Amino acid sequence: MLHAGGPDGVPVEVERKRVRRLNLRVRADGSAHLSIPARCSLAEAQRFLDAHEAWLHDHVRRREARSAESGDGLVPLWGVLVPLPAGTTPDELYRAALAARLPEVAARMEAALGARASGWQLHSMSTRWGSCTPKTARIRVNVRLAAYPPTCLDYVVAHELTHLLEPSHNERFHALLAGAYPDERGARALLRRPARELAADSSPTVNTDETISG
Repeated sequence: MLHAGGPDGVPVEVERKRVRRLNLRVRADGSAHLSIPARCSLAEAQRFLDAHEAWLHDHVRRREARSAESGDGLVPLWGVLVPLPAGTTPDELYRAALAARLPEVAARMEAALGARASGWQLHSMSTRWGSCTPKTARIRVNVRLAAYPPTCLDYVVAHELTHLLEPSHNERFHALLAGAYPDERGARALLRRPARELAADSSPTVNTDETISG
């Protein structure tokens, strides 16, 4: 198993097959699969995934949106399936839900870390759950976090606030983060899985796959 974009990225199942080129596809359930030639190294496969990270995140997100907008009409919200309001897109629902919950989470994590952001912004991002600019102390949060269990928002907020104290991911960073959010590994594991998978016993069936080769 490799991950596009590093350990926090999308997990990708890798399989050696009798193929001439690397072939990356997003399955109906939102999982990713990479077929590679027999002589292709894992390092080469990782470089291919990193080069197509944005494509992969975008198509996983599209799969989740399609699942949400078809079939049972349900969307994952804070880790459970709820009806999608008529005339509302999943991202619109997530933005509103995140805007309502973020102030409490931010205040709680700021108090735990002794760090304060100068401003919070909500974005629909393809490759990151959050980002920050330590120089300005501004933090951006992915609206799609609202699809996941609330603990994932706690983790991302704590993670980005910790970067205001320590820009790199060194030992000091992880020690500071653990003081505010002890289960970093658990949250990262949740965020590697499709949101709907977490919220339902089974994924909806879709007949087509989306594929990229190189």
